[in-house]
Amino acid sequence: MPVPAIFRKRHETEEITPIPGPLEAESSGVDLLKSLQQFEKAHKLDPNMPIDELNDVDAAIVTGNAEKGIEIEHALMEDNSPYPEVRAVVRNYDIDLPANTVRAWVIGLILCTIGSGVNLLFSLRNPTVAITTYVIQLVAYPIGLAWDLVMPDRVWNLFGLKFNLRPGKFNYKEHVVIVAMSNAAYGGGTLYATDVILAQKLFYGQNFGWAFQLLFGITTLCTGYGLAGLARRFLVWPAAMIWPADLVNCALFYTLHDHSRSDPTKTNGWKIGRYKLFLIVGAAAFVWYWFPGWLFKGLSYFTWVCWLAPKNVIVNKLFGGTSGYGLMPISFDWTVFSGYLGSPLIPPFHAITNVMGGIIVVFVFISMGVHFSGTWYADYLPVQSSESYDNTGQVYNVTRILDASKHFNETAYKEYSPLYLPTQFALAYGLSFAAVSAVIIHVGLYHGRDIWNQFKMARHQEDDVHMRLMKKYRDAEDWWYAALLIVMVGVSFGVVAGWPTGFPAWAFIVCMLLPIIWLIPIGIIQGITNIQLGLNVLTEFIIGYMVPGRPLAMMMFKTYGYICMSQALYFAQDLKLGHYMKVPPRVMFSSQLIASIWSAIVQIAVMNWALANIPDVCSVDQANNYTCPGSRVFFTASIIWGAIGPARIFSGKALYSSLQWFWLVGAVTPIVTWLLARRWPKSLWRYVNTPVMYGGPGLLPPATVYIYLCWGMVGVIFNYYIKRRYTGWWLQYNYIVSAALDCGLIICTLLIFFTLYLTDSSPPNWWGNVAVGNTADHKHLAIKSTVNRSLGETFGPTEWP
Repeated sequence: MPVPAIFRKRHETEEITPIPGPLEAESSGVDLLKSLQQFEKAHKLDPNMPIDELNDVDAAIVTGNAEKGIEIEHALMEDNSPYPEVRAVVRNYDIDLPANTVRAWVIGLILCTIGSGVNLLFSLRNPTVAITTYVIQLVAYPIGLAWDLVMPDRVWNLFGLKFNLRPGKFNYKEHVVIVAMSNAAYGGGTLYATDVILAQKLFYGQNFGWAFQLLFGITTLCTGYGLAGLARRFLVWPAAMIWPADLVNCALFYTLHDHSRSDPTKTNGWKIGRYKLFLIVGAAAFVWYWFPGWLFKGLSYFTWVCWLAPKNVIVNKLFGGTSGYGLMPISFDWTVFSGYLGSPLIPPFHAITNVMGGIIVVFVFISMGVHFSGTWYADYLPVQSSESYDNTGQVYNVTRILDASKHFNETAYKEYSPLYLPTQFALAYGLSFAAVSAVIIHVGLYHGRDIWNQFKMARHQEDDVHMRLMKKYRDAEDWWYAALLIVMVGVSFGVVAGWPTGFPAWAFIVCMLLPIIWLIPIGIIQGITNIQLGLNVLTEFIIGYMVPGRPLAMMMFKTYGYICMSQALYFAQDLKLGHYMKVPPRVMFSSQLIASIWSAIVQIAVMNWALANIPDVCSVDQANNYTCPGSRVFFTASIIWGAIGPARIFSGKALYSSLQWFWLVGAVTPIVTWLLARRWPKSLWRYVNTPVMYGGPGLLPPATVYIYLCWGMVGVIFNYYIKRRYTGWWLQYNYIVSAALDCGLIICTLLIFFTLYLTDSSPPNWWGNVAVGNTADHKHLAIKSTVNRSLGETFGPTEWP
């Protein structure tokens, strides 16, 4: 029987259908109720779906109210996104604008080149600075407007190819292409492979040449792209994959290109336009950061209790923000809130509470019990630090366990010391084990049926409004992504086997299985919560057991296993951004792929130029602080995991073997929370996400409990209190405020770095910059017990594995 036009997808028909008769209406009502039932089942445990809307769906199903069902069906399934956050910043219509233009390609490649080169060069320096995609998003806008003033509006014919340098006004779709190119190139930071190459050349004395470097760099970037494209039906197309970080970019794109005022009836009385508010907040953030960033650095870690008792061990342990528990989380520096964890205004409230649950339960309560009981010889170590230590309480000296060829020397290791971890560092490893197992079980229970249905339906799954709008553009074919993946994996085989890397080909197969298995589960978690779980610890753990004693193989295994998945998530996030902004998928494919390859070439070239032209580069006492901190950390990790190996740290009678129980904890707890959520689907259990609880604190260290507590407090204020009390204001301005704070901070940071740090200027020498750093917490000296090294005293066992 015919279905009323109101139930039909808009791309199928716009014709008016006659009013159905009684039997047809009854049939249509049944179809509608089935549709609502499917919607309710799909979103029953969706933490981003408002409970009020689910209650309306349930009421319509229970009462069989077809009229109410029609209203709900239009509101949640036809007219717009079912998520208020998406509705607030993403348009539910498309405007035909050119995206694949010479203007977009030229500006995009120029900014990609500059950003890649500058980021790589200054990654070699300590302190470092980075050009982020927010900076590119801001800089590209005036460049695009300037292009329109200079370039002629005429059609050119070059060898039969016709193009216009100014095809209309610079528009937001071109702007998206430019930003996507930069994000694909260095959204996750500088090329990860360069740290491996630098460690290899500087510390292991190996140089495999340009061919190895280029192929290694390109494959680590582009293998992830192939994976992301094949996974887009799970990570990009479904409406439930909202990717909260993309909403900030969408809001900023529309704000820069639309300067209209706001409707005060919808924004709790505010009339100011988003563009004007962005300029005001951004300018204020720029001006303010001069205080915590240069004039009064005590505003960053405002641990005033430690200032009152700078040498008291207990006080500094409890309230210290650098190496303590940070139980007085007060800061006036946006870098503390967003520097490591990203803006707290972006993640949904349920994601923030899950992360904070993991922090408070594990890194405050459990950690205190472990630390103050002296477990793991904690009395001789700080509460938290990014360093590992020896049995005298000094930072572990990896050079003492290497022979002349920079290989592991077990005899020297036995004569020196086992490796000790601060309490928080050790617990962080345990939680990372739990997160890896929890994400598979959680996604299987909560999303397994949806994944299977989407796999079966392929391109014929039920579409939301944005997917229907995107179907007017030709999609990039699956075989494009598959071919790219196959080519990149084949070239990667050549990289690991064609040079003496010590990386067995069979180990590379295992390495590739990791991102293939974990991409979709981790991507679903990030798409819902904005929290990315990493595979870095898992990759180190596996290669350390499989191929012990091969540091270079360990570094390459980690890079391919971890970065391929991480880069795939950045690509998927950009594909969703293009999806929201209605940029043709084929344009997104080509622009991201070419930008990634070009960026890898640029960064490898800049790295080699720096090594050849900067005097004493990467030496500890380099005059301009080009000490290569990233490669040094990578070298240390390669010794710990590739030489000492995880077996000596976590297995058998090793000191931290009990942390292996976290694998089981991570596997069991999602089952418990799922059963509770199934039993009480509208209680708080629907919001409990164990992978986020375990993996959300994954940046600790180098982030600290103090940073997490500050981040969580601001997130709760904006995404719980303000969102519920001033919903209209939050929907209109929240993401713009987030972008403005980040942009103002980044611009000020760049200015301070290039005008003051690079000129060897010194901050004002006064109490607010000097005395605030003279605390036991800041110096990592809040330690209960010490040994007399001059007398040869040590702590810990006399023999170790």
